[in-house]
Parts: sequence; C-alpha cells; structure tokens
Amino acid sequence: MANETTPPAGAAKNGNGAQPKLNILAQYVKDLSFENPGAPNSLRGREKAPGINISVNVAANPLSDKDYDVNLSLNAKAQFEQEVLFNVELVYGGVFRLDGFPQEHMLPVLFIECPRLLFPFARQIIAESTRNGGFPPLLLDPIDFAQMFQQKLAEDQAKAKVSVS
Repeated sequence: MANETTPPAGAAKNGNGAQPKLNILAQYVKDLSFENPGAPNSLRGREKAPGINISVNVAANPLSDKDYDVNLSLNAKAQFEQEVLFNVELVYGGVFRLDGFPQEHMLPVLFIECPRLLFPFARQIIAESTRNGGFPPLLLDPIDFAQMFQQKLAEDQAKAKVSVS
C-alpha cells in the first residue's frame, strides 16, 4: 500500500493546477551490520560514557521517470579509549514516486523530504540493533536534512570553483 504525503512548503502546483504528489511505494533494509568485537568484555560498565561517532549520507537514483530509490546510510561507531565497543552500519531504502513536482524542486524533495520520511524507521532499527547487541539502545537525534543538503550544495560549488581555476 502506497503512502501519500503532503508536498513540502513552497512546492508549486503544476501547470494544470494539480498538487504535486509524493508516494512511498516501498521501504526496505538494504544492508545492516552490527559488530561487537570485544564482547563480552565490551559490555561491562564504565565510569565514563564512550565516544560515539555518527555519519549520515543520502543517495538517490532514478528507477523510471517518476520513481526514485532513495538510500539513507547511517553509521555509528562507539569507542572507549582505543577499544571499539560496537559498530553499526545501516542502509535503509525507500522507493518514492514523485509526480507533478517542478524540476527545481526535485533535488530538495529527494534529498530532504524522502530521507526525513525514512529516518524514524532507520532510527528504530539502529536502536534495536544496539540493544540486541547488549548495549543501551542508541537513539539518534533528529537530523536536519535541509542543512545537510545546503552543505552538500556549498561543497559541490566550492569544488566546481577549484576545478575551473
């Protein structure tokens, strides 16, 4: 069953007056890995919390003229001093149908709205994986995908200026 969502604020109506539509056709785990290399010693209590490094990436690929595969990659690595306590990697995907969006709104929808819809499900999988590995559930903070998208655009523009010079 496909889910429909309201288009992002500022999304214009297409030429015939119809509202743009964003449908979720499928969601899936593409890749999931949990490593607990020091178990059972890594599970002992510590006086100080471990450092946790989290990385996030979004990729989108067209499947047809209206359907896109969007992948949200989340990696979380916990370390205490030099010891790796756990490393969890998840690629969570969704197939989205975008209909009636102006061309200038396609990238923001694919790289902001689509991962925003996938994130709660991916967050739950990460939490369950760390809990099942013997650690407290890792509850990721909300991610500002709009800020990530703007940062990526700025980096791409900077690279383009460097290669032109």
